[in-house]
Amino acid sequence: MKQKIVLATGNKGKVREMADVLADLGFEVVAQTDLGIEPPEETGLTFVENALLKARFAAKMSGLPAIADDSGLVVHALNGAPGLYSARYAGVDGENADAENRQKLLQELADVPAEQRKAKFVSCIVFLQHETDPSPIIAEGECFGEILFEERGSNGFGYDSLFFSPEKDRTFAELDTVEKKKISHRAQALSVLKTKLQK
Repeated sequence: MKQKIVLATGNKGKVREMADVLADLGFEVVAQTDLGIEPPEETGLTFVENALLKARFAAKMSGLPAIADDSGLVVHALNGAPGLYSARYAGVDGENADAENRQKLLQELADVPAEQRKAKFVSCIVFLQHETDPSPIIAEGECFGEILFEERGSNGFGYDSLFFSPEKDRTFAELDTVEKKKISHRAQALSVLKTKLQK
């Protein structure tokens, strides 16, 4: 019998990515949107705080153990922006949000030379047994790259087509799913989470 766990997101990409890994550990992942749970307001000042906030809320509303991920793009030349606001950087929701966010990022970096366009993707994943769990499992992952002057590739989502990985000599949107899973920030955080959960 698999342990049901609520994933505090409605992002189908994240659900797919996490469900695969967690299935190996005997979890059945349910997205909070499938349970009619609306996300809480993200008032944290760090990725960890926001992930905890989302996990606690999902656990409270569902009565199930919860996993939440807070992730984003940190660009050094922009003092860490878009950071916590990566998903809503351009201030729009819905289907066009990703494209608008990428456009805003390109505009903000228009005058920044190539050697100063260093960036990293950060992922923080939190696991709570229940709403008031005093010792959450926290797993973090990072991957480093730089922001290009134009988009390349059609795989992936979010900022993938602008995020160039020197290690792979391609953008994240030019990598296939298998390759991306090996090096992505979320893959790294999931790997840490898996190790901690197995213990």
